[in-house]
Amino acid sequence: MSAVMELLSPDKMHVLWAVMLGSYLLGSIPFGVVLTKAAGLGDIRAIGSGNIGATNVLRTGKKGLAFATLVLDGIKGTIAILILRGLGEPDFEILAGVCAFLGHLYPVWLRFKGGKGVATLLGLLAAMCWPAALGFIAIWLTTASLSRYSSLAALLASLAVPAMIYFFSPDGSEAFVFAFLVALVWFKHSANIARLWAGTEGKIGAKG
Repeated sequence: MSAVMELLSPDKMHVLWAVMLGSYLLGSIPFGVVLTKAAGLGDIRAIGSGNIGATNVLRTGKKGLAFATLVLDGIKGTIAILILRGLGEPDFEILAGVCAFLGHLYPVWLRFKGGKGVATLLGLLAAMCWPAALGFIAIWLTTASLSRYSSLAALLASLAVPAMIYFFSPDGSEAFVFAFLVALVWFKHSANIARLWAGTEGKIGAKG
């Protein structure tokens, strides 16, 4: 409780608001939209599933753009945490990560209709608990190679995140924060879950 009160003290409040706003704005940069428009491919939201993430960018047939989107969406989460670590404000690291994640899901620039958070979640894991990030990648790659469903791979990999955080992280309480983020990932994948159940979900590599 004392740690919470210290964070909410007047001399810390300006840092708190700066972290929340700055991290949200960083996370809200819609790289999928920016890259596809810059490449002359139009609006990615009018292609395939309409999502702004790397999987939908891949449906344009541009693997390089899809990979760049994946990396940049992931780095948003990583940078938000590393900036706070570099400034010597470790108490705000997880808050910065959460705000960057929410910025990706609900970007103000796109009327709060953003991505599904998979790459950004991985970026957070890379900064907060790299063994969990490796576990996420391993589960994703295994599931994707067997099923060819990116959404199923993301759902299963994310589902394991809280347990991996609890096991690998020195501060197991962070598992509860990541459980909240995973719940949002699943919520954003609700349409994918319905299509998987119906057998109509698009597979990796299918063009829009």
